[in-house]
Amino acid sequence: MVENRRQLLVKLCWMSLWLVYLVYPVKDLAGGKHTTAATVAGAVALAVFLTAYFSLVTIRSTRADGYRGKYVPVAVMSTLAVTTTFTLGESWLTLFTYTTVCMAIVLPPRRSVHGVLAVTALALGIGLLVDADRDTVGAIALPCLLGGLAMTGLQRLIATMRELREARAAVAHLAASEERLRLARDLHDLLGHSLSLITIKSELAGRFLDAGKTAEGRAQVADIESVARQSLIDVREAVSGFRRPTLAVELAAARTALTTTGVRLETDPALADGRPGLGGDEAGALAWALREAVTNVVRHGAGATRCTVTLDETWEDDGTRWAVLDVTDNGRGPGKSAPGNGLCGLRERLAQVGGRLETGAGPHGRGFSLRALVPLRPAATGG
Repeated sequence: MVENRRQLLVKLCWMSLWLVYLVYPVKDLAGGKHTTAATVAGAVALAVFLTAYFSLVTIRSTRADGYRGKYVPVAVMSTLAVTTTFTLGESWLTLFTYTTVCMAIVLPPRRSVHGVLAVTALALGIGLLVDADRDTVGAIALPCLLGGLAMTGLQRLIATMRELREARAAVAHLAASEERLRLARDLHDLLGHSLSLITIKSELAGRFLDAGKTAEGRAQVADIESVARQSLIDVREAVSGFRRPTLAVELAAARTALTTTGVRLETDPALADGRPGLGGDEAGALAWALREAVTNVVRHGAGATRCTVTLDETWEDDGTRWAVLDVTDNGRGPGKSAPGNGLCGLRERLAQVGGRLETGAGPHGRGFSLRALVPLRPAATGG
């Protein structure tokens, strides 16, 4: 689905490239083989055919898949392909190539193959009926079949990718929901106990003060203060754990953000599974790095069309193992501007877990590369 008129115009221009195959019916009209009336009728038929073709492209780009009006242009194209071939000759068999591809686009996936085979058989049969050259019939029938089947596969691939994006969005939503549930449980357990204890001690303090037992009342107030302080510490720790991002959630968010800006995200599906030896704090720092890197691509990656994210492992001379998150785009690069607050804050965040940040130009001097390194914990050994 296109989002504005500019995108629709670009798509129509791209689809116009395939009109090169219409050179055969155009040459037939310009060759002087037909009467003036037949030539005019053929030109009108060709114009209507092109209108139906571009109408279908527009419908597919602006309407939902369930819109039934998409069948009308294909019906018009099929009728014109049959009529012009019978009346004007074998040169017009080329129209069946477009009809076959469009048939694969509009039909449901489970029926598209049958539709492609039916149109191909129709083109083959009509070609034989009009006594077209056998080589010409074969040269038309084969592209009809292969083009239609290729478009059928492409439509199924697009549908699979759409389902995959929806599944990733659902996984990210479920991960966020799980975190919210965890926080709710933690706060319930922490505050439920603490507030109950504060309530009881407050009642005791009031009774002691009413009875003139000032020392005992002050002791209860001191306990209330201690419980309140500890509750505040517990809540902060719980909220801090809730706010720490994860690679799985940030990866799904990155895909959504980059898709919106027209940047394709390339990544290993196993990245979200983590890496042995990667602690929670270190994984959280890498997740923050991924978020900041994607933000930089969205805001400053002018001209970028691809963003690559990898999670690898490296060793240093002293035997230290490092997890390395590498985010690279193919935009214009960092230029001469100094690092912003986001990268400075990310460098400090990585330093807190013993990691470091490396930035610079991407491979072959193009784009921007961000590498975040955090130490991996030693593998446990059995006793």
